[in-house]
Amino acid sequence: MTARDRVLDAYESLLVEAGPAAATLDAVASAAQVSKGGLLYHFPSKEALVTGLLERLRQRGLEDAQEMRASDSAVATWLRGSAPPLQGESGLSRTYVAALRIAGGDEAADLARAVFAEIDEAWFAALLDELGDPARARLVQLVGDGLYLSALTGADDAGPVPVDDLLAALAPVLDRQR
Repeated sequence: MTARDRVLDAYESLLVEAGPAAATLDAVASAAQVSKGGLLYHFPSKEALVTGLLERLRQRGLEDAQEMRASDSAVATWLRGSAPPLQGESGLSRTYVAALRIAGGDEAADLARAVFAEIDEAWFAALLDELGDPARARLVQLVGDGLYLSALTGADDAGPVPVDDLLAALAPVLDRQR
């Protein structure tokens, strides 16, 4: 793992675990086990660090959309990736949550929202390619979004419904004549 990746991993962790206020350059350098000069070599400012994290999110989100397209079923891949258990320690899910923390702030909120919109569109396009209907693609996307939110917040007191059961429930809508 490169020093740059360690810095981004540390920044993600601080954002997720302690919030944006705790993610100072000094704290990121310490958590990444690099000198502040080493951090500044890769990210010369806090804005550059934010941009680096959002670029990581963009890359991971677009790769995820490509994986959806390459799979046997973009719908099943989307729902399985949205349902518990989520990737916890690394990967797209952690980067997404860290970026959500940034999106709530003032300085980078617009940039974060633009990246969210770009990857959301890529996921939608993968679903649309499979389903051929914008309404059905959006329905599936919203089901996945709901699964993801429920997993993040732990709000599903009844416990998660297995994805195969969700796919079976959605089958009459998804299998309709295009």
